Amino acid sequence: MKIIFASHNQKKTEEIRSMLPIHINLLNLHDLGQTEVIPEEEPTIEGNSAFKAKWVFEKFGLPCFADDTGLEVLALGGAPGVHSARYAGENRSDEANMQKLQENLKPFEDRSAQFKTVITYCAAGFFEQFTGLVKGEIATEAKGNKGFGYDPIFCPEGLGRTFAEMELAEKNQYSHRARAFSQLIDFLSKQ
Repeated sequence: MKIIFASHNQKKTEEIRSMLPIHINLLNLHDLGQTEVIPEEEPTIEGNSAFKAKWVFEKFGLPCFADDTGLEVLALGGAPGVHSARYAGENRSDEANMQKLQENLKPFEDRSAQFKTVITYCAAGFFEQFTGLVKGEIATEAKGNKGFGYDPIFCPEGLGRTFAEMELAEKNQYSHRARAFSQLIDFLSKQ
């Protein structure tokens, strides 16, 4: 079964492939030669996920799913949230985004946060959304060299380590993306 993941992100694709049953052939936009960047201009994580899934389904006509993920920090009113990937503005990078977040958190003692992933599945006659959450806190300094994005500064609740200090198999036991994706897998297995 071929399914398109509406992303160019190879690391994210590898992470998701590691969770898939063997009968699902996961393609991403890079595999399809699709270089156009899908706009992410919706005001919510749910909206961005839905827009991307519909866009890819209309273009390729194959079952697809899209995700959008945000880091929501309580002291910052849920920021960076839907803007997590572009938090540092024009010069955004994983490092710049983390640096800006740490700077903005300086006045606050409360460093509680949650990662939220929304996956939208789109196929002929189907439109479903699945949400995965993982609560934790922002570490005062980056630790670990695995993962991507905010992984070096996000400590899942009760584990005492950042996502970037975990091997992929361990991270998949706790991650927001894995939680949302397991819901998608359950849904697909019943179709």
